[in-house]
This record gives sequence, C-alpha cells and structure tokens, in this order.
Amino acid sequence: MTARNSDIEKAAGVLRAGGLVALPTETVYGLGANAEDPAAIARIFQVKGRPPSHPLIVHIGGAEDLDDWVQDVPATARLLAEHFWPGPLTLVLRRGPRVPLEATGGLETVAVRVPDHPVALALLSAFGGGVTAPSANRFGSVSPTTTDHVRAELGDAVDFVLDGGPCEVGVESTIVDVTGDVPSVLRPGGVTREDLEAVLGRPLAAPSTSRVRVPGQHPSHYAPRARVVLVEPEKVVCEAELAQELGHQVGVFVPASFADAPVKAHAVVAVPRSMDAYARGLYGFLRELDQQGCDLIIASLPAEEGLGPAIANRLRRAAGPRPTV
Repeated sequence: MTARNSDIEKAAGVLRAGGLVALPTETVYGLGANAEDPAAIARIFQVKGRPPSHPLIVHIGGAEDLDDWVQDVPATARLLAEHFWPGPLTLVLRRGPRVPLEATGGLETVAVRVPDHPVALALLSAFGGGVTAPSANRFGSVSPTTTDHVRAELGDAVDFVLDGGPCEVGVESTIVDVTGDVPSVLRPGGVTREDLEAVLGRPLAAPSTSRVRVPGQHPSHYAPRARVVLVEPEKVVCEAELAQELGHQVGVFVPASFADAPVKAHAVVAVPRSMDAYARGLYGFLRELDQQGCDLIIASLPAEEGLGPAIANRLRRAAGPRPTV
C-alpha cells in the first residue's frame, strides 16, 4: 500500500466535506464521493460530463455492510458476495433508503461492490460510509489505471488524488443483476462468467433478459482520441499497413499469434498472450498510442475465454457503433 495513513485520513475528510477523491481500486481509479450526498454526487456527473441517467456504483467496506445499502438480498447475492468480495464483482440489487436516486440514475436498483485494494478499503473504513465511484476520467474516454492518468484527465477538478499504485486488474468489474429469478451478467469484467457459473452451479441468463441500466454500456465508451477499428486477427497486419500507406498515423495491436510478423505502422503494441496481462495493460496501451500521435488504431478481438470477453467488450465500446471489418 503506497498511500500514507495521513493521506487516507485527508481523503476521508474531503469526502465528509462533500469533495471528490480519486481513489485506487484493483480495477481502475475511481472518482469518489459520499454515496449519501446528492450534491457531491452531482459534482461527479459535472466533472465527468456524464449523463445523470447513468447509474453509479456504490463501494462499501465489506459484505457485512450490504444490508445497510440494499433491500431484499437473495441467497444468490450472498453466495456471490461470499466468494468474490472483496473483488471485481458488482451486484445489482434493490435500492435501500440510504442510497439517493441521484446515485442510481433514477432507478430503484443500485450497483454495489467491495473493492479488493488495501488503500480503497482503508479509505472506506476511515470514512465510515459508502462511496460512489465511477472511473476517474471524462465520460466515454479511456479509464485510468494510474494517478498520472487521473491527473491528465481531470486535473484540478479532483479535490484529492489518493495514490495506490497501478491497478492490478485493469478493466472494470463484472456487473451481475441478481434482482431476477436467474442472475444475468450485464457487463463482463474482472470476474469471468466461468467462475461465476462454477460458484452458482448453473448457467447465467443472457444479458438481454435484463432492462437494468449499468455503467459502461454507452455505444461509445472507453475510447481514445484515435479512431479504433476492429478486424479479424489474420487481417490486422495488412489492414494496418494499408491504412499507413493511405496517410494515417496507425497504431496496431498485433495479436500474440502473429507476434513474429513484421509490421509497417506508426506504433506497434504486441498483445500479451496472457489475458490477465492484456486486461491489465489494455487502457495503458490505448493511452500510449494516443500519446504517440496515432489517429487510427487497428485491433482484433481476443478469444472468448477467461478475461477475453471483458477485453472484447472494452474494445467494441472503444470502436463505437462502427462495423467490424
């Protein structure tokens, strides 16, 4: 844990005073506010440029606090909390009276999780309440995984930046709706579908069966300044070289299976073979290509296993509502 106790106490004081704190989690850095303060929550939306209809995640200190924030907790939710909290899993449940509608986008459901980061947990303990914390970046742009990313994105709009080092997971939490008869994954993330189904002992419902709004599902999200184009893995190299010849400053994500192929492009990222390493580095890779002046990024979707679906979800959102080549 890199944050000093004095920094954690200062951050807790900022939250109590209605301020905004950028805090580390295992997934990405969050822009935190007192989850019971509508005015502070409104500042989150203002600073991010986020539509107020997009709900926020309430971070709490432990599974034992769940009943303080939600109602009608089913056995399924408690089972998942027991196995995956602290960790990158968010549960959608019925809102309790402590949660203002400003935090839920007007919905009667609320997304709740316990972060698996010592600094975040220490802050939640010192603060003594819940913290709403979407990613600490402008709405729709690449999520931050270091304090440098936060400062570059938000500058002085954040009252205090709490340093907890680089984020270990690198993509946001998996969101599971447990308000229905069968749990449904609304957003893939740091906990895999396979792990969830192994604990539940049954398949999860398809996302389309839930109408609950959740973070990160805007058609264009997690996007760098450069335009992202998705192609089949075997077309990545030739599409990148063609775009470079047409005058683009091309950044290319070269799949691990094509790592030995020479590529003529402005900047090249060799995708890690490990899905964990890929997820951890994804947002940093996108930011790096922006910083190198790329105006076009060519990438392919990873295999649909492990953290592959979470990475694929972020790449699709970064590409926006454009067809895959």
